[in-house]
Amino acid sequence: LAHREAFAMGWVERQAAVLAALDEAVAWLRRAAPPVTPVGLPVEVERKYLLSAVPPAAAAAPAVTIAQGWLPGSALRERLRRTTRPDGTATLTRTVKLGPASARLEVEEAADPPLFEALWPLTAAARVTKRRHTVEDDGTAWEVDDFTDRALVLAEVECAGEEPAPSPPAWLAPYIVRDVTFEAEFTNAALARPAEPSPPC
Repeated sequence: LAHREAFAMGWVERQAAVLAALDEAVAWLRRAAPPVTPVGLPVEVERKYLLSAVPPAAAAAPAVTIAQGWLPGSALRERLRRTTRPDGTATLTRTVKLGPASARLEVEEAADPPLFEALWPLTAAARVTKRRHTVEDDGTAWEVDDFTDRALVLAEVECAGEEPAPSPPAWLAPYIVRDVTFEAEFTNAALARPAEPSPPC
């Protein structure tokens, strides 16, 4: 409809009006149409909150240590992650995410250790380290990330498809500063920074 209106107005002579019509059409589509995702591919739908501190209920939960880094890229950024459990065992994964933080396409697979170790040095320019505490509350898993490379605490919860996000539980709510789901600077990729150089031997 926007294209029809644009041509009906004579788009060359009335560019400002044409752009306004297109903007209005885009806004309407965003309000009215659900995101379209390729069939069969997993979609991550989450909410993210900035916290003032790690809540005691989260601090009491066992934590895993996460080190993740991003391979160089602009349109496509692949993430490598090493998750180390309290017993010292680790899981290695490779992940690609596309789309807005609130509902994005996520493709993840286990990484072969030799391949992971070969690729990991390439992530030196963009890394994040954190401790993750997971608290199960009424069937919902709340993840609290305490970053070890800066003073930052975030909480995340995954939602079931397009269903409304669950309300923060009583143990978490007092520590929430604000919802940062739609603030791009709080994505892990945006938070990534160069790795600190190893101390000399």
